[in-house]
Amino acid sequence: YHGLRAKDKSFNADFNLEIDENLPKIKVIPQDIGRVLLNLINNAFYAVSSKASATKDSGYKPNVSVTTKMIKTDKEKDAVEIRIKDNGFGIPSSLKEKIFQPFFTTKPTGEGTGLGLSISYDIITKGHNGEMKVESNVMSDENIKNNIESGTEFIIIIPK
Repeated sequence: YHGLRAKDKSFNADFNLEIDENLPKIKVIPQDIGRVLLNLINNAFYAVSSKASATKDSGYKPNVSVTTKMIKTDKEKDAVEIRIKDNGFGIPSSLKEKIFQPFFTTKPTGEGTGLGLSISYDIITKGHNGEMKVESNVMSDENIKNNIESGTEFIIIIPK
């Protein structure tokens, strides 16, 4: 957020943090998880900043949220779920299937901010035996007509 504010003093966004304070401790590599979360949050702020620039004077309010909670996996095992959500333009389906590939980016040359989704994906899935997935609604006439907000949500699931 502060990195974007340094580039564009007029940029503002809401940041909501909803942490389940009853989560148990789980075994993770804190530096790696921190890098993944920072990368995803930076990407979310980049997405809402891009939409804010493109939709000036439209009443758009940029918002990024992070939530955590305890869940049961498909195999009925306890896991921690972390969700990073933005209300940017969303990721088109044609790009969604590529975003975890090495060297793939949706950003212009020189505007990449860090770790990359491929490495983040590997840290979660290989390094922590977890899952990382993405859900996204693209800003389109049909979604606007049906009152479906555009944006992207990354979901991380790490087993207990």
